[in-house]
Amino acid sequence: MEEFMKESSSQNWILRFIKGMFIGSGFILPGVSGGALAAIFGMYERIIRFLANITKDFKDNFLFFLPVGLGGLSGIVILSFGVSFLLGNFETIILWFFVGCIVGTAPSLWKEAGKEGRSQKDIGVFFLSFIVGFILLFIGNQQFTGSVAPSFISWFISGGLIALGVLVPGLSPSNFIVYMGLYTAMADGFKSLDLSVIIPIAIGGLVTILVLSKLIEAIFKRYYSYFFHFIVGIVIASTIMIIPTNYAGFSIVQYLLCALMLVLGTALGKWMSKLEETYK
Repeated sequence: MEEFMKESSSQNWILRFIKGMFIGSGFILPGVSGGALAAIFGMYERIIRFLANITKDFKDNFLFFLPVGLGGLSGIVILSFGVSFLLGNFETIILWFFVGCIVGTAPSLWKEAGKEGRSQKDIGVFFLSFIVGFILLFIGNQQFTGSVAPSFISWFISGGLIALGVLVPGLSPSNFIVYMGLYTAMADGFKSLDLSVIIPIAIGGLVTILVLSKLIEAIFKRYYSYFFHFIVGIVIASTIMIIPTNYAGFSIVQYLLCALMLVLGTALGKWMSKLEETYK
């Protein structure tokens, strides 16, 4: 009996590790939400309860989420090898895949925003956040030409955005990181286990979770619809800003590959959304 319990515990540990690897992919793939994947695997509510009340049952929760966290880190590092290579050699084509992933999840995100009803004020919040977000992102793009210099502060902010992807299901923070021009450098940093990238991202994520978990929990309870419509507007604005504009020397085959990547990314995004709805 004791051996059976140990074997069962070991299998559960491995299963949580594998789930963590999939959830980790949501932190690095634009259009894929770590929070949504956590919901798919039945962990989202427990994660939020743990983060919002971190001292309650800390030991049990820590031991439960340890393999999830290790799996998430492993998934990020493994996936970074492929992402780094593809962006380094086929950036424009791969960016269309990322845009497709976000386009594919957008209908589900819109549906989620209106699950408690949708008023004219909600629509107004959506359009206002989209317009203001687009203008600010456009101005920012003119200021730094779409690329923020890698630094402790920029990686700290990136970590905060990644943490938001856990706290807000359906939100994919990676498209913001793509827009800032930090995505390839982030993937390279994860791939090479560069602590100058990983540590500030980890600190930014931890601080964001500690500061915002209770706040976001409260906002969702009181202003769910407004908040989610605001998020959708920002997501769409940032997605438009990452659409590739450099096609110098492109052949007809490369244009067709861009179209194919858009279709495949949209299909993946829709599939992930259906999984989330099925297993939420």
